[in-house]
Amino acid sequence: MAIQSSNEAIRGRIKLAVLCFVLLFAFLAWHLYGVQVVRHEELFEKAKRQYTTVKTSKTKRGEIFDASGNLLVGNTPCENITVDPTIVPAKQEQAMAAMLANHLKLDYREVLRKLNTKFREVKDEKTGQTTKRAIRYAVIARNVPHDVALKIREADKRLNLTGLFFEETYMREYPKSRLLSNVLGFTNMEHDKIIAVMGVEKFYNQEMQAVSGKIIYERALDGNVLPYGNSTEIAGRDGLNVYLTIHEPIQAILEEELDKVMQEWKPNAAYAVMADPRTGNIMAMAQRPSFDPNDRSSLKPEAYRIRIIEDTFEPGSVMKPLAISGALDCGLITPDTIFDCEKGRWVYLNRPLSDSSRLGLVPVREIVKKSSNIGTAKIGLMMGEDRLNATLHRFGLGERTGLPLKPESTGIFVDANPRRDKLAVTRYPIGYGVGVTPVQMVRAYCALANYGNLRELRLVDRVENPETGEVIHNPLLQPRVVFNNPNTWHQIVDMMVGVTAKDGTGRRAGIPGYRVAGKSGTSRKFVNGRYDSGKYYASFTGFVPADDAAFVLMVVVDEPHGSSYFGGTVSAPVFKAIAERTLRYLDIKPDPALLEETKK
Repeated sequence: MAIQSSNEAIRGRIKLAVLCFVLLFAFLAWHLYGVQVVRHEELFEKAKRQYTTVKTSKTKRGEIFDASGNLLVGNTPCENITVDPTIVPAKQEQAMAAMLANHLKLDYREVLRKLNTKFREVKDEKTGQTTKRAIRYAVIARNVPHDVALKIREADKRLNLTGLFFEETYMREYPKSRLLSNVLGFTNMEHDKIIAVMGVEKFYNQEMQAVSGKIIYERALDGNVLPYGNSTEIAGRDGLNVYLTIHEPIQAILEEELDKVMQEWKPNAAYAVMADPRTGNIMAMAQRPSFDPNDRSSLKPEAYRIRIIEDTFEPGSVMKPLAISGALDCGLITPDTIFDCEKGRWVYLNRPLSDSSRLGLVPVREIVKKSSNIGTAKIGLMMGEDRLNATLHRFGLGERTGLPLKPESTGIFVDANPRRDKLAVTRYPIGYGVGVTPVQMVRAYCALANYGNLRELRLVDRVENPETGEVIHNPLLQPRVVFNNPNTWHQIVDMMVGVTAKDGTGRRAGIPGYRVAGKSGTSRKFVNGRYDSGKYYASFTGFVPADDAAFVLMVVVDEPHGSSYFGGTVSAPVFKAIAERTLRYLDIKPDPALLEETKK
């Protein structure tokens, strides 16, 4: 009986052992299935990260040029310096940190922290579990100049360091400093990604954006490429280059003269825009205040905005040629039609309107030359709301110009309507109650300069693929015809030439040897629900030569401080200075006969 009991005990132990073995085998089989099948992809990716490296081949963001190919925004070669903390030996950490901090002018403790931080905690969103993941890539410094990077490379070899890497890259460069800065815009770097912030940089970001190439290769523990390992290469491409319609020498002239305005008149702001009326091409455009995109450490909001397309202002008398040309085109008036300018004071609907000149019965040409508010308002009344509204709409008021800059204002233009404002038909023609941007008014004057044909403004001429040489041109659209009567253009231009004559309100814009057509404007600023008698916009807009205009130019000075606030005194001389220098640059000679007349 004892032997039988003993045998049964042995058999029991064997069964238990077999059961344990079966359970263990089943557990191992289940575990292997989970590892080999269920978690295969996850574990494979983890393992692959341990022995594969991705090297990025840097490509260049597209560059920006002026119409002649002068570089306005480019890329400077430089290097990013990075480390793989997991392969930096502990005994080298302090030496490496000291060397890097010394050459890069960085905080030693911060560099050392990056070197000895080998892992980071990662939380699984599904399970909620936290695991440690090796840090294989840490940036020590970006956009390091080549000469500094070379010294670090030499120190790296001399000290026989491990885990230090150099990535060739490019840094955005603005070689002309402040020149055209508000229009060009700038970019920032956020987490290895280029972010276009404003201007042409932002509008054409998709076209100029480069696609980086990648090389994925297997490496040894020391970081070196395994000669027998697998590698995959993904080709990158450079961004497209953008060519503007801007002429850099003329842009420089414009900005130099605006700097003089800021110094002489101490205004809040100043703008100048020049365009070719035959094509709508913007030749130059600038504003003050502005900024240097290479150093934005003290960038202020007032310098940041693209005021030329955002800011609206009541243009004052600059509006008069537009309205009067509409009356001429309708056949309601001629340059010799007589109006009573009421000796400088007129009351309409219990609201007074005054002139600086005490004119009586005078022809339309004198109304334009002497800038009579009363005479122009009466012409507006003769036109009526429908004709006036149609005229101003044809000149593009209330519409965006479509320039590749954002945000662009539409201006403020609500059709004159007696049920809304019975005074509007007398105020719109003299430039009150209507808000325009500088570029809108330049576009309108391009129609006056281009025989009544309104071109859409263009800032970008073409886009080029630097790798293939393929060029995509920005099409020149058909112009909008503003005038129905072919005589209208000659009549309004002749009257505008009178403005810059010796006895005209814009005589300071006159240039010896040239017929200059233009109009000055002085308008009170609307502040806190009323017109402020101490704050003004002073402007002058015109074109030269009047009969075959090489350019249209507008100058606006916002709140000049000094002995005057009139457009004919403040802005007209700036127009003349810019126009004279531009005519010399374009080699447009003066008319000898006109020069002789000037001497008389």
